[in-house]
Amino acid sequence: MNASLLSLENVTKRFGAGAQQVLAVDRVSLELMAGECLAIVGESGSGKSTIANMVLGIYPPSEGIIRFHGEELPARRQLRHRQLIQLVQQNPLSALNPRRSIGASMRLALDVHRIGPASSRRARVSELLEEVGLPADFADRMPASLSGGQRQRVAIARALACQSRVLVLDEPTSALDVLVQARVLRLLGELRPKRDLSYIFITHDLSVVRNIADRVAVFEKGRLVELADTATIFDHPGHPYTRSLISAVPVITDDELSLRGRLAREPEHEH
Repeated sequence: MNASLLSLENVTKRFGAGAQQVLAVDRVSLELMAGECLAIVGESGSGKSTIANMVLGIYPPSEGIIRFHGEELPARRQLRHRQLIQLVQQNPLSALNPRRSIGASMRLALDVHRIGPASSRRARVSELLEEVGLPADFADRMPASLSGGQRQRVAIARALACQSRVLVLDEPTSALDVLVQARVLRLLGELRPKRDLSYIFITHDLSVVRNIADRVAVFEKGRLVELADTATIFDHPGHPYTRSLISAVPVITDDELSLRGRLAREPEHEH
């Protein structure tokens, strides 16, 4: 079994002060194993995005400890921590500066973290774009000229530029149509072993989870109510809340699954 890469130990998060406090996350203990895709699922308000923000260092825990490779992560993250744990947002258009070219946005990540000689960074941008299935000349284009799937590939490439070990993927395909979504998921699946990455995949869409996650953590009202491998969650859900989530997943036929898989493997033609 792989070793624990990232762990949350009795982590709690409250917002507000005094009698006005809201308990967003309640005493959660959770591990992300090296090389794993751990999905965190639940309805709006379940605490999944708060967990993601604490892992990223955007919110400090009110109580508890977050560790990376056994080292306790400080409330104020150092540059090296921000480099190793990167976010891929739901809406890549808002994540990219509309006044910067794609190449400039990606180059900024290399410059901030001082990755590689300055003279080689433009070439590195081209390599990263090609790694996520985009032509090198996209570096000269502006975000508004790209499709949603292409922008999400750029966002993934920018996270890879930082030589990250963990990607926090916050609803990364929810703004995409079904076929583009399948292609982005395929890309993420290919990059994970190639790059020795680990994923925290935040979503409310369990049909996506089934195609990418190794384990699933189910959250309800800030509490972790069930944690199991993906097959167990779908075939033998133990908690009533998990069963209610599973029952809401659209049922599709074998023919639809086969067609979706075939189309996902075809070359991408987005406009």
